[in-house]
Amino acid sequence: MIGSPFVLEKNSVRLTMVKVMLALIPGTLAHAWFFGPGIVVSLLVCGAFAIVFEGLALLMRGCCFKNFISDGSVLVTAWLFALSVPPLAPWWIYAVGLLFAVLVAKHLYGGLGQNPFNPAMIGYAVLIISFPNYMTHWPGPIHLVNHVPSLAESFDLVFAGQGSISIDAYTMASPLDTVKTLLRAGVPKADILANPVFGRLSGTGLEWVAGMYLLGGLLLLANRQITWHVPVAFLASVAATAGILQAVDPAYNMGPVFHLFTASVMLGAFFIATDPVSGCSTPRGKLIFAGLAGFISIIIRSYGGYPDGVAFSILIMNVAAPFIDAYTQPRVYGHARGGKVGR
Repeated sequence: MIGSPFVLEKNSVRLTMVKVMLALIPGTLAHAWFFGPGIVVSLLVCGAFAIVFEGLALLMRGCCFKNFISDGSVLVTAWLFALSVPPLAPWWIYAVGLLFAVLVAKHLYGGLGQNPFNPAMIGYAVLIISFPNYMTHWPGPIHLVNHVPSLAESFDLVFAGQGSISIDAYTMASPLDTVKTLLRAGVPKADILANPVFGRLSGTGLEWVAGMYLLGGLLLLANRQITWHVPVAFLASVAATAGILQAVDPAYNMGPVFHLFTASVMLGAFFIATDPVSGCSTPRGKLIFAGLAGFISIIIRSYGGYPDGVAFSILIMNVAAPFIDAYTQPRVYGHARGGKVGR
């Protein structure tokens, strides 16, 4: 008896992770182009710590080290974490963040596929709550800072400290932090946007980084690694919420375009909120999950104590994801919505 002509897709965790990392390359290169090579050092250091912690966790759990370490999932976590925290931070900042990301957020719950929270965002949240001062030292655009650390200087800054280079020579407040601080100080929005740290759409350089994340996300959509539900709902919610707040109080709130072209929104929409493990799995659930995450992101940006809210909004919705999935299950073919068997 010949079985059905099943279609077998050549897919695996490793292949999926490779495609995600390839999609992250355009945004990473744009970051290095506009803000210097510090992001390369950050990626290398974060990747090394992530592999060490992953190996330690696997050995303690008695798992096969080779099979699990080679799936690439921990490298994706390290990459997303590195893109979310300031480059050229002290090495121990990366170590603390990734310790929580890998050991606590991932392996404490059973490892890959069992984590209820996005590991990279847990690491970020721990750092911004525990060490807020270190999380504000972002590299400025290369044409606005006094000194752009070379690759060798970047390694020295991460492992040996500032040395002869003042931190003020290559860092500045992020555009989101600048906007929030100056708006609360009563500075008119037009005067704030005249600052050279802002470009045509959002922060100088960051708008290009956001565009490259968008390009990488579209590649994931084209390769069917993600579906349209999460990024479309997330971006639409961010735009709608920002637009409403701007209409209500235009002097205090930035518009939708500004928020959309901050790099964290595009990174969150295509690479973080789309996590199939910590997010929703049903089509309607994905729309609800991402829509609420986008809404909370703008509310935190506008009224919260932190300049950015993408990480916190996704973590909040990670808690709600199982409940959303439970109430958005599609009707089983042949059964009525109430569970009765149809004719």
